[in-house]
Amino acid sequence: MNNCLECGEAIHGRSDKKFCSDGCRNAFNNKQNKDSSNLMRNINNKLRKNHRILAEQKYTEGKAKTTRNKLTGDGFDFDYFTNLKVYKNGAEYRFVYDIGYKLLEDDWILLVRKD
Repeated sequence: MNNCLECGEAIHGRSDKKFCSDGCRNAFNNKQNKDSSNLMRNINNKLRKNHRILAEQKYTEGKAKTTRNKLTGDGFDFDYFTNLKVYKNGAEYRFVYDIGYKLLEDDWILLVRKD
């Protein structure tokens, strides 16, 4: 007989069950998936906010243009992005998950959405 991974109670039912109830399963998974520190939680919040701001822009055929001042005014933090892609032609795009941006001249920014 197996014991619940969360509370240690005996498990009844299928032989491959790991938890005695949905409550124990949820509690165990919430502990496992919880951000391990305030630093991680704050960074994830900034990334989420940056993505929301980029997603709210008006896109035409997967592209949009805006200014650095507009994004900064909306609360966008240019220090936080998920990946950097440099293309063969030297163009550098910073992505926040599926939305990328390229810094242009005169504080203009080109936004692109990956499909």
